Amino acid sequence: MRFLQILKNTRRNLSLNKTRSLLTMLGIIIGVAAVIAIVSVGAGAQELLLAQVKAMGTNLIGILPGASDDQGPPAAAFGIEITTLKYEDALEIRKLPHIIAISAYVTGRGTASYFNKTKEYNYSGVLPEYPTVEDTAVGTGRFLKQDDIDSLARVVVIGSQVAKDLFGQDDPLEKQIKINQVVFKVVGVMKERGGGGLQNQDEQVFIPLRTAQKIMLGIDHVAYIRAKVDKEENIDPAIIQVKNILLFRHHIKDAAKGDFSVRSTAQALDILSSITQALKMFLGAVAGISLIVGGIGIMNIMFVTVTERTKEIGLRKAIGAKRRDILLQFLAESAVMTLVGGLIGIAVGILISAAIALGVNYFGYEWQLIISWSSILTAVIMAVGVGLIFGLWPANRASLLSPMEALRR
Repeated sequence: MRFLQILKNTRRNLSLNKTRSLLTMLGIIIGVAAVIAIVSVGAGAQELLLAQVKAMGTNLIGILPGASDDQGPPAAAFGIEITTLKYEDALEIRKLPHIIAISAYVTGRGTASYFNKTKEYNYSGVLPEYPTVEDTAVGTGRFLKQDDIDSLARVVVIGSQVAKDLFGQDDPLEKQIKINQVVFKVVGVMKERGGGGLQNQDEQVFIPLRTAQKIMLGIDHVAYIRAKVDKEENIDPAIIQVKNILLFRHHIKDAAKGDFSVRSTAQALDILSSITQALKMFLGAVAGISLIVGGIGIMNIMFVTVTERTKEIGLRKAIGAKRRDILLQFLAESAVMTLVGGLIGIAVGILISAAIALGVNYFGYEWQLIISWSSILTAVIMAVGVGLIFGLWPANRASLLSPMEALRR
């Protein structure tokens, strides 16, 4: 049988059972669309996180509580609370020669209210040098002062979106808001920054570090510390100095037993890239399981098709069709169904990815639509491969039928 004749017969046979063919392809469509959409979402999330880290600058050092090796993040990066890092550690690090600005951080979430307007926000307890460290600035009013830190002042600096949400067109300066029923006076409004990372930077609320520790959270440790170095070439010496001062303050003689981790922005990017890449591959593999499920569906339908077309197989063999012709015919039908399903799945996956990107951007985040050609090619190859593998058994079964037995049925 010629190749074109096989394709002609395939088109005719599939068109005779359009509903069945469509339902059979549905598993492949869902599987391919899931692979493309999940890989695209993973790539978009990866770029969003990496862009946020890059935006901090290349001359930043991050100090996290908890030990780790050089290749992985500390336990604190996975949400495990470790209480070894203190506010006083930040004060001592600030005295080091190459450090030009530093801020310790604690974070929480609370309900902010102004008269009848109420909304939940993330709040951060920070130090006065936060704007220098994070490369941002106050739009109106002022930022926090050291006096605010020392006196546990109940003052707050709010993001531009928070100001719009709570005050509308009114000037928020010197007005009072409540955060978890604690009264704070607004002393400043940050300049607009837009979306970044996994949260909108304009929806941040900043209060004095020690106020956040003692009044809001009831803790005496900090979540992490960031320090800005004067020059990029001084990052490595600064990291060594930071490690030494923390080992001394924490009374640790063996550096291998340190209870903290110090990373530069470049190191953080490498670690974050490896983690997000592994997560993206894992999610893609999970989505690929749906292709196997679709393949099992194709195999079941092909078995039914072989049973229904037993008489046709007998007639073809009786007039000279070889085993190879029957095998290729059923394999072609299986492959065409998966190929068409794969192409439709590509379109659906791209549409889903675009819809997710539009939705995320609508809420103020700079989400990139990333469609990987490698994921498209891989999904199509997997789809056709699944069709051939799962179609081989019923196709082989059809090719082994004897003409007399087939015609007798």
